Amino acid sequence: MLIISSNVHLPDCEIEWSAIRAQGAGGQNVNKVSSAIHLRFDIKASSLPEFYKERLLALRDSRITADGVIIIKAQQYRTQEQNRSDALLRLTELIVSVTKVEKKRRPTKPTLGSQKRRLESKTKRSSIKSGRGKVDY
Repeated sequence: MLIISSNVHLPDCEIEWSAIRAQGAGGQNVNKVSSAIHLRFDIKASSLPEFYKERLLALRDSRITADGVIIIKAQQYRTQEQNRSDALLRLTELIVSVTKVEKKRRPTKPTLGSQKRRLESKTKRSSIKSGRGKVDY
C-alpha cells in the first residue's frame, strides 16, 4: 500500500510493474539482468479522490499519456528493489505535487521614482546620441 497523505492511500493492485533491461553501459551483467522497472498507474481507474484525478489529468507532463496513464521508468540503481522504491517515490512526488496550490500573481505598478529615473536616462541617452550627428555651420 502506497501512502500519499494521511487520508489518501493507493492499494498495490492499482500499480502495475514490469521488469525490463536497463539501458546504457554496465558490462556483461546489464545484458542478462532485468533490473530496470516500468511503473504504470492508470489515473482514471484508480481509487484516488476526484480532486487528485482532475489535477493529474490537467497536468502537462511527458510521463502522463493521453489515456491518463502515468509511466515511470526507473533504472538509476543496480538492483530491482532500489529501482522499484525509486519509482514509487517519484510517483508519490508527482501525486503530491498537484495538491500544492500556487499563489495567484498580483500585478504591480512601477514606482514613481523608477518611472522618473527611466525617463531621465532616456533623455540623457538621446542627448548623447544627438551630439553625434553632423555638425552644421
